[in-house]
Amino acid sequence: MRFKILGLTLLAAGPLFAAETCVEDAMIVFDGSGSMAEAGFNLLDEPRIYEARRALEVAMPPIASQRRLGMVVYGPGGTDECNGINLAFAPRADAAPSVIATANQVQPEGATALTEGVALAARVLEYQTKPGIVVLVTDGKETCGGTPCMLAAELMATAVDLTIHVIGFKVRGEHFSWGETKSHYTDAETASRCMADDTGGLYVSAETVEELVAAFHATLGCLNVSMRWDGPGLNDLRG
Repeated sequence: MRFKILGLTLLAAGPLFAAETCVEDAMIVFDGSGSMAEAGFNLLDEPRIYEARRALEVAMPPIASQRRLGMVVYGPGGTDECNGINLAFAPRADAAPSVIATANQVQPEGATALTEGVALAARVLEYQTKPGIVVLVTDGKETCGGTPCMLAAELMATAVDLTIHVIGFKVRGEHFSWGETKSHYTDAETASRCMADDTGGLYVSAETVEELVAAFHATLGCLNVSMRWDGPGLNDLRG
């Protein structure tokens, strides 16, 4: 199913919004890999991480007032490029300052171990005994040998009620040639979309701060919160 909210296209295997109530704890699995620092040559005006931070500053306060949130960061801090998978904190109430501070401290490096990041988030949520939501933020594909689709199937086999949403933020194609159209390069999807498809979640493609804010509201917000949100504060983030 395909929906529009705030001008953003949502590709949904399940409902339009993450939940009608915010009773489930949620984990944000945040991309801190080296590609989040990329700018310039890949048609980006500035590093992805800067825009992701600004989106979190706007989106998290209203969401965190209604839902307990935790956070995993993958990419930096490992002894090699693939084992930097870190639990920043488990779900807690009023976690907006913690989410924002964690993202602001990320110095992008390492590879994209998104499969292990999602697996860690599911374990923290105690997915075999409790309902929960995982929101994966990624700018690309798994590069550490993980198999996202297989993990989704394994989790669903034993989960009580686990939904994985995937936000593809400025996902780019494998190669860009100046003889190609820009859309051929920028309209790519991450292969980890299968995690959303297989668990009844949303796959959301975001290119701007505004779209990323909308994506967080669509995947993490309660229905009553998401329906009345109209993007306050976005004008202040456009610099």
